[in-house]
Amino acid sequence: MVSLTADMSPLRPDRNLALELVRATEAASIRAVPFIGRGDKEAADGAAVDAMRAFLGTVNFQGRVVIGEGEKDNAPMLFNGEVVGAGRGPECDIAVDPIDGTSLTAAGRQNALSVIAVSDRGTMLDASSVFYMDKLVTGPAGVGVVDIRLPVGENIHRLAKALGKPVDELVVSVLNRPRHEKLIEEIREAGAGTRLMSDGDVAGGINAARHGARTDMCVGVGGSPEGIVTACAIKALGGHIQGRLWPRDDEERQRGIDADLKMDHVYEAEELVQGDNTLFVATGVTDGQLVAGVSREGNYVYTESVVLRGASGTLRRISSEHLVSKWF
Repeated sequence: MVSLTADMSPLRPDRNLALELVRATEAASIRAVPFIGRGDKEAADGAAVDAMRAFLGTVNFQGRVVIGEGEKDNAPMLFNGEVVGAGRGPECDIAVDPIDGTSLTAAGRQNALSVIAVSDRGTMLDASSVFYMDKLVTGPAGVGVVDIRLPVGENIHRLAKALGKPVDELVVSVLNRPRHEKLIEEIREAGAGTRLMSDGDVAGGINAARHGARTDMCVGVGGSPEGIVTACAIKALGGHIQGRLWPRDDEERQRGIDADLKMDHVYEAEELVQGDNTLFVATGVTDGQLVAGVSREGNYVYTESVVLRGASGTLRRISSEHLVSKWF
């Protein structure tokens, strides 16, 4: 099996795959532009899926979709188990989210992304049978310090001490959902502030782990696919991530058990994605803390993307300009 970071020589690993994947996220983001703020999240997602699928077909890798659009979005393409790529090159597991934040896109709100995460074949947890996951994400200061089993207030105080900052300066991201009312109350009672997200917990998790970002921790129940995707990014950032599957009912719980998933188990980073041969690429659809959204000026469309590579521990930004005539 060829590794996704297979060496051409001991000192010159092949990094072309990351740049090829950026083309796919750029395409998905650009194709979603006509639907920003139009109130039709299905149309936005459909356009992004079509574009991402077309570009992935040209990439020199053998990708198996472990986390895809799947049953949750009734997708005809980029479904779990689909094989994508040109059929040559490294054998990979791939997680895709053509738009993380379809509701954000439809409403014209911030933090919608187009995302792809890749790891070596057989290393990515297939959590697709349970749609939701309880997650805890921090930057490097939280490694060996915080634990999802502890009350959120204790984790806040532990992280504040590790960061060397007052508790009241900590900011915790959490999805703004009724299921999190008690969690939000506990965060504020501990003395920290909250950043409530309407959607898009991939960006929330990465920003919690990223150096120099305005949040320190991301907690709460979001998508399990997003948890796997975030774990690939955290490998490059040296941060902390843990997850517990959160089945909505007994039927979904049993589906998870039948798929050999562990219920009531804390998945550590290495269980979510094994090893450091990970790539995470994301292009902004709408503006956010992580990347700027797609913008258009005259005959040009501008995109901003990030590439995070676990093997080298790097975050790179890619700003691109595209001729409008090639896209619209």
